[in-house]
Amino acid sequence: MNKKVVVKIEMSGNRYNAWDSDGTKYTSQITTGARRKAYENGTALEQRVNKSGKNYWWAVPMSEFEATTAPVIDVSSVDVPTEHAEVLNFIHDSYKLKPQGLVMKELKWKYLIRSAVRGKNILMTGPAGCGKTMAAKSLVNSLDRPDFYFNLGATQDPRATLIGNTHFDKKKGTYFSEALFVKAIQTPNAVILLDELSRAHPDAWNILMTVLDSGQRYLRLDEGEGQETINVAEGVTFVATANVGNEYTSTRVMDKALMDRFIIVEMDVLTSTEEHGLLNYMFPHVDTELLKSVAEISSSTRNESKSEAGRLSAGISTRTSVEIAGLLFDGFGLDEAAEVTVYPQFSDDGGLESERTYVKQLVQKYVSDGSSDDLFNQEEINSSNQ
Repeated sequence: MNKKVVVKIEMSGNRYNAWDSDGTKYTSQITTGARRKAYENGTALEQRVNKSGKNYWWAVPMSEFEATTAPVIDVSSVDVPTEHAEVLNFIHDSYKLKPQGLVMKELKWKYLIRSAVRGKNILMTGPAGCGKTMAAKSLVNSLDRPDFYFNLGATQDPRATLIGNTHFDKKKGTYFSEALFVKAIQTPNAVILLDELSRAHPDAWNILMTVLDSGQRYLRLDEGEGQETINVAEGVTFVATANVGNEYTSTRVMDKALMDRFIIVEMDVLTSTEEHGLLNYMFPHVDTELLKSVAEISSSTRNESKSEAGRLSAGISTRTSVEIAGLLFDGFGLDEAAEVTVYPQFSDDGGLESERTYVKQLVQKYVSDGSSDDLFNQEEINSSNQ
């Protein structure tokens, strides 16, 4: 009989981590909302199985966790060795820590782990939807360190996010409130994820220059009283993600001086075979031939976009492939899934010569019934005849 799994939620940085009584981490298997709710309500979470055989998590009294005689969990400890021989063994034995849902070459995963263990600033690059953020979060889970997440692409006020704000209160008067980022960089051995760095405002880059520089490693609170300088704590690792390339119109050309502060780990675009394996792992109940079709369609669009005489300006991302597979799992047909997830990504300018028509023709080759109904709408036909 399988052992009942009950977890307790602990705060680490700004993340809600889940641990069982043996100290095994289940954070990545439970949604953020469920973990946050359990923490706020003071409940534990029990792993259960529904009628379909799938696991889910159910809130239970904390006494259920305590009944498993859990040891004291020190979430501030860092289970990474310091002796050189032990570090070598940890790095080269780390591939088993990589989650199955992350497709990444062994060499690059070990390089990622080694860079984090050695306190390097890491920049994850690659096309949109290739798994950069997933790889960064997997790194965090593997090291069991306090971690903080900041989406710089969604930040409208970089100074408020990275430094803080000046406020006025009738009783206190004018006072300065530090940002969470200030706390993060003062947390020893923390891993700080800077998502969408290439979409950040240049003001954010300027603030980060001294923070990321190995010879400086400080942040000046110039809005604070006395212009206090905050030093980055020992062992803090910064992991950033960026889309680098002319095809990403919402990104900015990153400052060379900023990029030089990172070592770069480039995520590979998945091959058709790799993507098929990933989709099979994520959706084992979906027909494997259907998933193979999804992988081949996606791979074909990427190859076409890279060709000198290609008909497409961009290919379908792995993120989109996963969404298509999810729709297949929920009972939609391949043609229906493509209509709502793929076609809107491609322009229909040019009628029968448009990118959208090309992709429709590609998808149609894989539709099981062979039907070509509604392949071209009347507007496209009229446009092509003009």
